[in-house]
Amino acid sequence: MSGCTDYHMTRRRMLGMVGASMMGMPISRLLADIDSSRKGSADHVILFWNSGGMSHLDTWDPKPGRKVQGEFEPIKTSVDGMEISEIFPQLAKQMHDAALLRSIAGVNGDHGRAQYELQTGFNQTPNLVHPGLGSIVVHEMEPLGDLPAFVSISGQASKAGYLGQRCEAYFVGRPGDKDPYLAFPEGIHHERGMKRLEILAEMNARHSASTGCPEFQATEVALREAVKLMESPALKAFEIDDEKPETIQRYGDTEFGRGALLARRLVEKGVRFVQVNRGGFDNHGGIFDAMRAHGAVMDPAIASLISDLRANGKLSRTLVIVLSEFGRTPRINGNGGRDHHARCFSALMAGGGLKGGSIVGASDPDGMVPAERPIQVADIHATVCHALGIAPDREVISPQGRPMRLVRKEAQPIKELFPA
Repeated sequence: MSGCTDYHMTRRRMLGMVGASMMGMPISRLLADIDSSRKGSADHVILFWNSGGMSHLDTWDPKPGRKVQGEFEPIKTSVDGMEISEIFPQLAKQMHDAALLRSIAGVNGDHGRAQYELQTGFNQTPNLVHPGLGSIVVHEMEPLGDLPAFVSISGQASKAGYLGQRCEAYFVGRPGDKDPYLAFPEGIHHERGMKRLEILAEMNARHSASTGCPEFQATEVALREAVKLMESPALKAFEIDDEKPETIQRYGDTEFGRGALLARRLVEKGVRFVQVNRGGFDNHGGIFDAMRAHGAVMDPAIASLISDLRANGKLSRTLVIVLSEFGRTPRINGNGGRDHHARCFSALMAGGGLKGGSIVGASDPDGMVPAERPIQVADIHATVCHALGIAPDREVISPQGRPMRLVRKEAQPIKELFPA
């Protein structure tokens, strides 16, 4: 069969062949067995990915009294000596469970290249696609329950690269909306639909036997897993309207608020990695109005998530990350905005066994460059792997027979984040 080795079959494509599909669901384990010799402090990750370059000076690293300060004042938090921007008043009350990284030293000021590095831990190259962080977690950790192990909400996650389709994310467009492909089309009742799937499985088996192409075998696995998911009671986790109206209002009845609420529900059902996507941070003009609007949406959602995870006992085993591809310039430009700034920016991490109330690193007085403890981008990936019990020096063998590191060789976990 021509082009057989390049053929990718996802569950969504599989279900599409019978009137129901599941984009992004992985199909086959291509690489090495899991090394589970070290137990990590976390079992799950929720990544809030803020595309566009979120200003560190207007969020996690305020500079009061400096010319670069802008319009926001710092506010006290639940941790003595830790201050964050006034746009996060509810989150300020949760900072005893969170840690701030204030000295991330990036090198890419271009959106595409910076997003690639922050998502994968590697610099972009023309002949290789590295897997995103969520795909690494799926590859290295056993699935829990019937739901996809990796779910991306309100936007696409990075590709799985050489880890293959099994490690791709399942995409949720709008949190709370039912996926129309998780049921047979109108007019095809369950029994008839199941019969069609049986016929399709028989056809795949015959082609697999006659061609020897492993991708046909993978479609058989995809089909079984797709049907299992279609009939699983765990699908109720996606129906956030089951929540009490006051809970939805507490998170914020916005796409982002519903995404954070859905992330909590998915983790409670065993999903390993949830990515909640939000754009609109490339504020070359009017940045202060934009950041006020972002804060009004993000603050109640993330604060409620951390509070609820603590209340239900999941926070200690769930790593929450708020991350962007770079920061914004300390200098405020003539349009009342800030431009791209990769040399120094910040991130928030919470839960997952990390030391809450801690600050790692510091920027200089104007937030221009790291002044203490520079953190390399790949160190964040090494830290997440360390928290999950994945050895940062782990190597896998690609389908082309190449040994590939999941984390860059020079990367080191940020040990100050973990209890001694």
